[in-house]
Amino acid sequence: MSQIDENPLGVHLPLDPLPGHSSLGRLERVLRRGEFAVTAELNPPDSADAEDVYERASIFDGWVDGINAVDASGANCHMSSVGICALLTRMGYAPIMQIACRDKNRIAIQGDVLGAAAMGVANMMCLTGDGVQAGDQPGAKPVFDLDCMSLLETVRIMRDNGKFLSGRKLTKPPKVFLGAAINPFAPPYDFRPYRLGKKIEAGAQFVQSQYCYDVPMFREYMKKVRDLGFHEKCFILVGVGPLASARTAKWMRSNVPGVHIPDDIIKRIEGAEDQKKEGKQLCIDIINEVKEIEGVAGIHVMAYRQEEYVAEMVHDSGVLKGRQPWKREANRGDELVAERMEHIREGKEENQQEMAEIAAHHVPTH
Repeated sequence: MSQIDENPLGVHLPLDPLPGHSSLGRLERVLRRGEFAVTAELNPPDSADAEDVYERASIFDGWVDGINAVDASGANCHMSSVGICALLTRMGYAPIMQIACRDKNRIAIQGDVLGAAAMGVANMMCLTGDGVQAGDQPGAKPVFDLDCMSLLETVRIMRDNGKFLSGRKLTKPPKVFLGAAINPFAPPYDFRPYRLGKKIEAGAQFVQSQYCYDVPMFREYMKKVRDLGFHEKCFILVGVGPLASARTAKWMRSNVPGVHIPDDIIKRIEGAEDQKKEGKQLCIDIINEVKEIEGVAGIHVMAYRQEEYVAEMVHDSGVLKGRQPWKREANRGDELVAERMEHIREGKEENQQEMAEIAAHHVPTH
């Protein structure tokens, strides 16, 4: 039986605090209960339309425990992670706000942390960020006032000590669950488990990995992580994702920093009659392998431009074991807004009497 984590006074409101929890969000509750967590990445729009965000988020309804709002990944500009999180929290979703150090100094970042926490963002992921040369505006000036380690320490100090880096006291500290990224598939391989330890020491409570297409290599990484005891100090979510084609796999291997795709994986996709279908099945197979590895607490699904397959892959892998993550339920208020927007689009004019009749038929759900 799934446990529904929702404030009875409104889906957009925070949950009650629990002992030993640093946030008021659902993701931390799922992980601390020992349930296998599923998070996914939202493809940010090149748009100022909130509906573009809601449409993309709705694909994940009932299948994920958290949605990553990326912060100009690849150094390409899209809607900001703060903006996406503001929209998602309005509707009750559990966003994971990514913060990249590339574009802002410590003053701006600390302000964003407070603003996001005030809007109900309970999860923050601290990243150094790709260099500006990786994006489509290489002439932009990089900042990198902080890196992922010092950013983790900064937010931890704000949360646990109630202070800015300057030492000035906060009226109310942010209640946030802190995350970071790991890449077990980048050299020097022997150092990667120790780097996880440094991130845990800096404040990381959960981590999401780069795409995992080499399960044997990941098993070796996790063996060392367990030897060091880090799996007991941090929740580890494995990055997974479908490959649309062998050509896509080759391009990712050559052009996306930190992505490792073995030759045998590319050969498997190349030999398939339907490469997209095989890429999806590959992702399901990898999920089924990594979920059995001791110390793995969940998966992070990155299905760029294939978000519509996330529900199918999560379902077919059986990774939720019958549990259903939080799902946004439509209510009459949503229908009223939709009806009103439809009238506006069609150019219909309503008089005061018609508007009064619509209001009279509205029955509040809360």
